[in-house]
Amino acid sequence: MFRRDRLVALMAEKGMTQSELARRVGVSATAIWKMMNEPAQGSKHTHKIARELETSAEYLMGETDDGSTSRQLVAAPVGGEEPNSDIVEIDSIDLKFGMGASFLDTDHVDVEKVKFSASWIRQFTNASPDMLCTTKGIGDSMMPTIHDQDIVIIDRSQTRPEMGDMIWAVVYSGWGMIKRLRALPDGRIRISSDNQLVRDEYAADGELFVVGRVIAAVKSL
Repeated sequence: MFRRDRLVALMAEKGMTQSELARRVGVSATAIWKMMNEPAQGSKHTHKIARELETSAEYLMGETDDGSTSRQLVAAPVGGEEPNSDIVEIDSIDLKFGMGASFLDTDHVDVEKVKFSASWIRQFTNASPDMLCTTKGIGDSMMPTIHDQDIVIIDRSQTRPEMGDMIWAVVYSGWGMIKRLRALPDGRIRISSDNQLVRDEYAADGELFVVGRVIAAVKSL
């Protein structure tokens, strides 16, 4: 069951209103209100809410008393085999992100599990495995940094592009993209490609949803 007390406490701790949380998660303020007042129903957006509140979905659901998102990356035993402490499984999600742009249908996402070396992942992030995912880029707008069909690893615990020019997975005007972001003094976000033939775009406040930061790219899995 969704823990209303924990949701309310975390929102108060971060000075976040229902409307602000709803905007960041990409749902209506009414949906957040229902979660706070009808906790038994839960939400398919629990992981997004947990990410914005810098905690885990398990903590919000009352499955653990540890609200930290920095749990160690370790793998559980599979099929009775001896556990391998250097292997971790993370979601491989067909979000159809375009490195030009491609339509993102988050209600019909196929999820599989992919194994990585935990020590290799830790070179880039200490985030919990449930905050990581991989997806495949499409297009050439991020070349030569990321090529068409490269697999990118996304850290969903990082959603605030405060440091300029890092690469992010975002949704802008209903389209999934992998781009560089830079916050501008007027409050807009500049959306840039590494391919110099692709022009910059600019998103006003509330127009851009940041899925997470791209922490690595690999040629194949």
